[in-house]
Amino acid sequence: MRYDIIIVGAGPGGIFASYELVKKNPEIKVAVFETGHSLEKRVCPIDGDKIKSCINCKSCSIMNGFGGAGAFSDGKYNITNQFGGTLYEYIGKNKALDLMYYVDELNLKYGGEGTKLYSTANTEIKKLCVQNGLHLLDASVRHLGTDKNYVVLENLYAELKDKVDFYFDTPVDSVLQNGDGYLIKTAKGDYQCDKCIISAGRSGSKWMEKVCSELNIPTKSNRVDIGVRVELPAEVFSHLTDELYESKIVYRTAKFEDLVRTFCMNPHGVVVNENTNGIVTVNGHSYEDPSKHTENTNFALLVAKHFSEPFRDSNGYGESIAKLSNMLGGGVLVQRFGDLIRGRRSNATRIAEGFVTPTLSATPGDLSLVMPKRILDGIIEMIYALDKIAPGTANDDTLLYGVEVKFYNMEVEIDENLETPLKGLYVIGDCSGVTHSLSHASASGVHVARAIARANK
Repeated sequence: MRYDIIIVGAGPGGIFASYELVKKNPEIKVAVFETGHSLEKRVCPIDGDKIKSCINCKSCSIMNGFGGAGAFSDGKYNITNQFGGTLYEYIGKNKALDLMYYVDELNLKYGGEGTKLYSTANTEIKKLCVQNGLHLLDASVRHLGTDKNYVVLENLYAELKDKVDFYFDTPVDSVLQNGDGYLIKTAKGDYQCDKCIISAGRSGSKWMEKVCSELNIPTKSNRVDIGVRVELPAEVFSHLTDELYESKIVYRTAKFEDLVRTFCMNPHGVVVNENTNGIVTVNGHSYEDPSKHTENTNFALLVAKHFSEPFRDSNGYGESIAKLSNMLGGGVLVQRFGDLIRGRRSNATRIAEGFVTPTLSATPGDLSLVMPKRILDGIIEMIYALDKIAPGTANDDTLLYGVEVKFYNMEVEIDENLETPLKGLYVIGDCSGVTHSLSHASASGVHVARAIARANK
């Protein structure tokens, strides 16, 4: 079978690339190959009551499938160049923002209507942060919620399924040059295309490394973010979340001058497990539907670690820390902040007697046995700094879940069109190492589709 364009991966980058391609040229033949299931078949066994730990499914329904790793996320689209990736370095700041706003319009069109667009502009919270040694990053934030995000994906698939050939449960083994085009090899057969767009996401990091090695595409090591997820009463952060919803706050530690940041804030949300290549880490969700709200707010505190030569395996470093947590706790560990400060592990009794009811069933333990001291010291400093703008953050009963790791793919060499040195081969989304968010990944898909459309005129 031959196509004009084959897209590897049905995450946000692949979805919006295929949408824009068929919009620009309805006659174009496009196929999308996806390791995971179609949206309605994406069900994680540990979401129920019977199974408590990861059973290493052949295809992880949390990380893979239509919608990618963001399908069951909180559905936050951060419209900004200050975080979420470095797409603007390749295509320009104004164009990057324009593409993110375009994606926002599509999300509203396909089921996100009625959701709120929050903004950090003209807020007293920024002044409050500066006065206390913190820095609030600028962004507009569209919160779809896990529930409405799912509806948007359902509607986008309904729009695309008759215009694009989707091959679910079809991992791509390799991408090979084939004359002026490419040969896509799978266990179910080989497919040819004139141009190929790779959008394999975070879960495709190791596969992407193999493709780059086989095709001699230059890469360089990226960072890894390591930290914990904080859970506390929603009232503690309500003055921030009511106005901003998502507040990205950065703090420079006094001890090591490391940067610690808040990430993925979920007002009235839940803490959840996340599986990356068989390693269980922690994440958070929240819903637009008020009936699904909880009494807690959760967010991550992350420390970014960059590595220089000769070490190149930043993801391997993060994986080793997560594996240690899995070894000690059978998955995610949880500890009261007060217990951490006193140098003792939390147990089920102290957790149960606390004033914060956990939304995730995790193993009580001691994070100091898992986290590197430098990272944990930075997180503790950040909690005390946040307590100045949100009193109650440093309460004894505040819960810390560990570990949270944000893996970033190595950076692939691409140009302003996100095209590799091999003509007709594009790399977009998180597998490029350039984007780290739903908004940037989606925008990168639209950008490449428009670049291809211009070249075909």
